[in-house]
Amino acid sequence: MSFSIGIVGLPNVGKSTLFKALTKKEVEISPRPFTTINPNIGVVSVPDNRLKKISEIVKPEKITPTTIEFVDIAGLVKEAHKGAGLGNQFLSHIRSCEAIIEVVRVFEDPKVEHVSGKIDPERDIDIINIELLMKDTESCERILKKLKKKRDKKLNTLEKIQQGLFEEKPIREIDLTEEEKAQIKEFQFLTEKPIVYLLNKDSDKINVEEFEKKLPSSLNLNLKLEKEITELTEKESEELELKAELDKIILACYNALNLITFFTIAGGKETKAWTVKAGATCPEAGGVIHSDFEERFIKAEVIPWEKLIEAGDWKRARELGWLKVVGRNYQVQDGDVIEFKI
Repeated sequence: MSFSIGIVGLPNVGKSTLFKALTKKEVEISPRPFTTINPNIGVVSVPDNRLKKISEIVKPEKITPTTIEFVDIAGLVKEAHKGAGLGNQFLSHIRSCEAIIEVVRVFEDPKVEHVSGKIDPERDIDIINIELLMKDTESCERILKKLKKKRDKKLNTLEKIQQGLFEEKPIREIDLTEEEKAQIKEFQFLTEKPIVYLLNKDSDKINVEEFEKKLPSSLNLNLKLEKEITELTEKESEELELKAELDKIILACYNALNLITFFTIAGGKETKAWTVKAGATCPEAGGVIHSDFEERFIKAEVIPWEKLIEAGDWKRARELGWLKVVGRNYQVQDGDVIEFKI
């Protein structure tokens, strides 16, 4: 299962710098607005020390981490929902993403133009939030017109959402049941998506702690420094005692999306990490590997990764009685090592 994270924000806030630091892909970075027009897409391996430790005892031929996709989307400006800037082109690129990282500019640099004239993170966040709300309001009205003609059962849910949007409440903050959430999934509303705020600062002298407290999910990094660190060799970064902190971003995305990781060892041939939503059943997790693992699922053997390390290998874990045989209703836990039986 592939998860996609959209990197959004006003122009010239550091979106492409973040994308380049995460993906190591060459993208144009410019002090001028709208350098990014078409979205840049990159797949990033998710760092996980557990995979390394499992591999040390399994000694597989191949080690495969799980991945997450990042999409660097063109800068958004005020009135984008009406077509300003790159407008609806920008907004349409967010729809296919499962979550959003909003890069917020806190750094000062006279060489890098700010589209609103001066640094004001609260104003910038409001601009993005309003544009996403307005676009969802527009989409909701259009969908409601169609549903009213059909007397669709989703009508009540959409009216509930419309009322929340009129009150300037993002859909993620509207009290919806699991059934209602499932009903609107196909519409890919923008404000339904989890959001992580990334405050892009230029030095530790800038105190953003008080501002961070106002945000539901946030972190702060010097993205220019992070990019520079990723361009160093391992020896250079050790000599300078510099270590990139980009793992924090990936972890924040995982938390926002409520994701967990499980592992397979393929009889010792390949140790591999996989990503699923928390609460996924064993057959659903198997379906991430191959549809046959879900459709033809019989049972699975499961062990927490720590217990497998303690046992030393799969055979010894079985001898100790530490392998748990589970059925269709078992909910996969973060860190489970699983062997599926079909």
